[in-house]
Order: sequence, then structure tokens, then C-alpha cells
Amino acid sequence: MLEKRVISKSLIPENKSFVIKSINERHFDPTFHAHPEFQLSFVVKGEGNRIVGSSLQPFQANDMVFIGPNLPHVWKNHLSYFEKDSILDTSVIVIYFHKNFLGDNIYDKEEFNKLNKLFDKSNLGIEIQGDTRKRIGEMMRDLLEKTELESIILLLQILETLVTSNDILVINEIDEAIIYKKVETERIHKVYDYVIKNFAKPIKLEEVAEIANMTNTSFSRYFKTRLNKSFSDFLKEIRINYACKLLKDENIPIETISYECGYPSVTNFNKQFKSVIGRQPKKYRDDYLKLI
Repeated sequence: MLEKRVISKSLIPENKSFVIKSINERHFDPTFHAHPEFQLSFVVKGEGNRIVGSSLQPFQANDMVFIGPNLPHVWKNHLSYFEKDSILDTSVIVIYFHKNFLGDNIYDKEEFNKLNKLFDKSNLGIEIQGDTRKRIGEMMRDLLEKTELESIILLLQILETLVTSNDILVINEIDEAIIYKKVETERIHKVYDYVIKNFAKPIKLEEVAEIANMTNTSFSRYFKTRLNKSFSDFLKEIRINYACKLLKDENIPIETISYECGYPSVTNFNKQFKSVIGRQPKKYRDDYLKLI
């Protein structure tokens, strides 16, 4: 087993049991990172791609995820959020806490068996959906205004809601926290950051292999092991996720979207889009417009 090393991101003051923050910025922190605290994040505003461990998924407002200690993650906004004259912005409510925020030995008690199981499951990352997401979102907003014992009681109510919910989805198949070292989170971040900034143009394997300071073969094997998918599939998902965002605007021609997502050939774009989404771009747009 590799040594656990993480990039420290959040510190909880010694006089606090946990920390809750409402963060409003132009974009989320784009650094792929990990930290020793549990993290419950509720995206109020913003769009982009979310990586938790080896999972890559698009996110938008109401995205809610519970992450265990040392599980690498990043919510990376679309490039439009980073443009100099962008009027876009983001908002997220996030809770950080350590397992021992109630004491060192309390989890040995029978009453905490189910909560222990939830904590174990969070090492894989948990996406919260449905009615549970709505209820917890409301409680997190309320928690921002609570202090002292009231805040602890409400945090326990949030955890109890998670423990009894059927609206949770495990994000990864294996515990990613045990395989990532600091050097690896930094390497993956550099690769991911390069792809996000350059996916609209052709990207060759040797380019990203050089960024990772590896040979093409070694990088391909490394990437497949760490993210459980090939680099070409990862790049395709980034492009198609961005295409889904653009397709929601009926005024942008599909040919333009194809080009802006790194596919000069519309025929190839249609093929790749369907391989990921299961529908042609036009059908995806039509289905979306019927819902609004």
C-alpha cells in the first residue's frame, strides 16, 4: 500500500467542532486536491465537471456530494468562468468535519453503527440525489445561521438524514484515498488542467505524457490505473460534457458546437456524442427544449 499523503486544503480551528462556509466566487478552486476532513458540498450556482477519485461527471446547481478523508476531488468550472470579462459566478455551501468531532471513542457505541457505515462508504464518494438532496440543502442553509449546541444538533440531523436515505449513489468502485500520494494528485491536476484549457484543439498523447514526465506507454498505463479509463475516453467525456452545455442554447448551431468541442468533423462529433450520451446531439437538444 502506498503512503497516504495529501494536499492540505481545510483547517478546522481548535475551538470548533466543524466548519460550514458559504463560498461565493467567480469560479471554484480548480486544484485537484485532498484533505483529512470529511466534506459535504452543496453547489448552489455553477456548472462544469466534477472529479472525485476516478469518477468524472458534469455538475450544475444542486450538485451535492459527501466525500471521505483524503479522497482527491475537484469541481472545475467551464472555461467561460475563467474568461477575463466573464459575468458568471459560483456559490457553494460546504461543511468540513473530522470523524472525532464528537469525541474519540463515541463511534464504538452501538448507536453509531450505521453512521460508521456511512463514513466508510464516503471513502468512495457519495452523490446525494432526490428528496434527500432538497432536505439537506435546506438544512445546510439553516446551519449557516446556527451557533453553539444548535449547530451540532442540526449537523447530526443532516448525518442522520444521510444514514436513513435511499437517495445516495456511490461514486467510485474502489477506495481512491489509499492509492494517491501528493505527487500523484499534482500530476493528475496538471494533466486535467491542460485538457480543460485545450480540449477545443487536437491533443496528442505525447503532449500530456510529457506534462506528466512519463513515456507514452507508461502514461497510458498510469492514467488507466488511476482514473479507471483511457486518456482518450477521458478527453472525449470532457468534450461531450461541454457540448451538452452548449446544446442547451438553441441559437448555437450544432456545427459550431462540434468545432468548439474539438471535433472539426460534425460526422465524428455526432458519432462520439452518441457513444457517450446515447443520443445524437440534435435529439439531445430537442429533448432538453421540451422540458423547459
